[in-house]
Amino acid sequence: MGLYTEYRSEIEARKEQGLNPKPIDDGALTGEIIEIIQDAGNAHRDEALNFFIYNTLPGTTSAAGVKAHFLKGIASGETKVDEITSEFAFELLSHMKGGPSVEVLLDLALGDDAGIAAQAAEVLKTQVFLYDADTDRLKAALDAGSAVARDILESYAEAEFFTKLPDVDEEVQVVTYVAGEGDISTDLLSPGNQAHSRSDRELHGKCLISEAAQKEIEALKLQHPDKRVMLIAEKGTMGVGSSRMSGVNNVALWTGKKASPYVPFVNIAPVVAGTNGISPIFLTTVGVTGGIGVDLKNWVKKLDENGKPILNNDGNPVLEQLYSVETGTVLKINTKEKKLYNEAGDEELVDMSSSFTPQKVEFMKAGGSYAIVFGKKLQTFACEALGIEVKSAFAPSKEISNDGQGLTAVEKIFNANARGNTPGKVLHSGSDVRVKVNIVGSQDTTGLMTSQELEAMAAMVLSPSVDGAYQSGCHTASVWDFKAQENTPRLMSFMNKFGLVTGRDPKGQYHAMTDVIHKVLNDITVDDWAIIIGGDSHTRMSKGVAFGADSGTVALALATGEASMPIPESVKVTFKGQMADHMDFRDVVHATQAQMLEQFGDNVFQGRIIEVHIGTLLADQAFTFTDWTAEMKAKASICISEDDTLIESLEIAKSRIKIMIDKGMEHENGMLQNLINIADKRISEIRSGEKPALRPDDNAAYFADVVVDLDAINEPMIADPDVNNADVSKRYTHDTIRPISHYGAEKKVDLGFVGSCMVHKGDMKIVAQMLRNLEAQDGKVEFNAPLVVAAPTYNIIDELKEEGDWAVLQKYSGFEFDDVAPKQTARTEYENILYLERPGCNLCMGNQEKAAKGDTVLATSTRLFKGRVVEDADGKLGESLLASTPVVVLSAILGRTPTLEEYKTSVEGIDLTKFAPPIQKAPGTMSAHF
Repeated sequence: MGLYTEYRSEIEARKEQGLNPKPIDDGALTGEIIEIIQDAGNAHRDEALNFFIYNTLPGTTSAAGVKAHFLKGIASGETKVDEITSEFAFELLSHMKGGPSVEVLLDLALGDDAGIAAQAAEVLKTQVFLYDADTDRLKAALDAGSAVARDILESYAEAEFFTKLPDVDEEVQVVTYVAGEGDISTDLLSPGNQAHSRSDRELHGKCLISEAAQKEIEALKLQHPDKRVMLIAEKGTMGVGSSRMSGVNNVALWTGKKASPYVPFVNIAPVVAGTNGISPIFLTTVGVTGGIGVDLKNWVKKLDENGKPILNNDGNPVLEQLYSVETGTVLKINTKEKKLYNEAGDEELVDMSSSFTPQKVEFMKAGGSYAIVFGKKLQTFACEALGIEVKSAFAPSKEISNDGQGLTAVEKIFNANARGNTPGKVLHSGSDVRVKVNIVGSQDTTGLMTSQELEAMAAMVLSPSVDGAYQSGCHTASVWDFKAQENTPRLMSFMNKFGLVTGRDPKGQYHAMTDVIHKVLNDITVDDWAIIIGGDSHTRMSKGVAFGADSGTVALALATGEASMPIPESVKVTFKGQMADHMDFRDVVHATQAQMLEQFGDNVFQGRIIEVHIGTLLADQAFTFTDWTAEMKAKASICISEDDTLIESLEIAKSRIKIMIDKGMEHENGMLQNLINIADKRISEIRSGEKPALRPDDNAAYFADVVVDLDAINEPMIADPDVNNADVSKRYTHDTIRPISHYGAEKKVDLGFVGSCMVHKGDMKIVAQMLRNLEAQDGKVEFNAPLVVAAPTYNIIDELKEEGDWAVLQKYSGFEFDDVAPKQTARTEYENILYLERPGCNLCMGNQEKAAKGDTVLATSTRLFKGRVVEDADGKLGESLLASTPVVVLSAILGRTPTLEEYKTSVEGIDLTKFAPPIQKAPGTMSAHF
């Protein structure tokens, strides 16, 4: 009973943290618990019984397998446990969501005891997480003449597992809780620095907002026991920054409904809201749990007599409140009328049609989107097995086809990858589509949750229709601390066994590739017609169309090779004029945001696809643009590339995939070589003219056209969190774009950071060349602020070594990462030197490394949210300002923002926009980290 003794010790330790016993996923421990249950005189029997019934995780965990087979004995009458009747055993099996439990139920349903078979069949009729092995057994039994199998399949053909569920409540009463003013990042709901605990749902729940907020939410629940707490971003958008299944899990844990009485700390159906709605990827995550997202529209721009917005002294529109949602306000949601009302129900406040589409209502009824995806598949299978026509029990997919209207690039991709739609029908934006997913990425701080989701949906192996799947180690690359050592190997082992190429080899046979997930996905995307799903908001490739997703949607894509979503509208971005030689492409990215807001007043990118025509940029540099579109609140971005440029990008991708193979990363399923084969085929299609690079039709329809004037970009720009703006809602957005002259060379910079996913090989070369320039100019280079440099990938470091740039960086570095002896504690103090850090997310993620509290950081990263890169200090707000690589490097050297002339001198002779990685790598070279 050693494991049980250890478990009880862990329980005592968790009590000191105010935590309940950790849910059990280990089969060996479950086996010991069963032994105690069967020992009538054991002092721990009641406790063990409680753990077995209420604290054992379902799905395909080893614990679920042991539990299911013990319940099989009870259900069949072979085993006696006074507290668990046969009927109760079947009830427990019904809550175990597939895998071993379905195997057990099929054993009983197809067995010789007619009474038990009938009971098992009734439970099976409620289950949807069946895989090929399960459905093959049913089909074989049907063909053998089994009446029970026919009865089950007839139920599936009618989708009774869905139709017999209770309908969504017509009225949902909510009480409001304002979580914050302005845009609310998912960091507030699930902080990056607590990523290590995400798979421990109760523990992670303690990091939601603040302890004070949690107490206030609990008080609201006590005051309003018949209502649901609605979490609100006042004067802002809820859930910006990333998808964060952990954020939705936390909100559901505190405000949602229990998914099952027998599954601990898994809640569903949260209600979240924002004045400007919910961030697109976060809204998808809400749908995974069957929750409700509300676009409140409770503040609007105040207009003058001419219908134009009235501006305040800062030039921002003055807002007026249409109705109050201050904390404690009671409101009513009518799901049938799809409207939000006041407490009395006699005043309509806002239309909620977008919150209650037929598909979203189905998610709510089924308790989440997974059950609908698997349910549709199961109904189709049953009808095929029975030889009858499918009469779908689910809402028909909306199919919008506009005669005479061409297709945008993303509409072409969706049409090419669509499944289950009307054959031959051309679909335009707004259509609901199931699509094949080509590339899937899982990241390390959400990966353990993805593995839990896979276990919960009883998935055992990667869908064969997925071309490439990768598990990263980049978010935990900076510091190999106890938490990383505990979680990462376990994650890599699970994912490698499931079928993914992994950043770390579970067997320790190849070097740990901690490369930034988005960069790897950008390299392994080898088809411009691909659909990519990744467990990170910056999954925005420059080939194909990529969607950042929560850990659950990633799990679903891995298990099924599919995703379901409406085809988004697109905004077209084109360029005119000539870019000045001294400008970096990052400034084009900033200018796009700034000029879009100037042209339209509102953010037309939000919730839409940005179709950007930058056809002559290679994939690495084009990724700088697509990556930033997460901060523009776009749903995704798509790059239009010229044929020759795309071919060159694919050749680079092939060379990097080949290096991954050479380093031993190839999976036994041959995934990486297959990606090279796909790239070869695509290159051949382009060269022959059979299938040129993806382009939209000339008569495609866009929501808006944004034209970026390159002539207007004459000095570098900075995205400023504007932490002192009098309007709280304007702080920490990515909409305040300022030229460096705004700061008058007086803005003190405490730390510079060049790294994460917004930089590529060219940025590393820029750093090296700037150091050469400044040395030639001044005879030496001295840093007046620390400069942290983290290359995105090891491949890039290898290439820099071959070309002589890494040696320059080493010359000026005061610290260089060492993979033989990685850092085991996070740096808390910085010297005024250059730090060459391990490839990975580093400061951008904020879960391991951070700048000193209260610092003003100038960074190339994407995150300027409060507390992410830098936390506040007493009396001084932390700031994370975002700029191009040359601006960051020069500012670290000067200790302040530069003048335009200082900047021009430092970048003289550097081609800032056209660096390109070599197609071929010299054979036999190896990095120092080997």
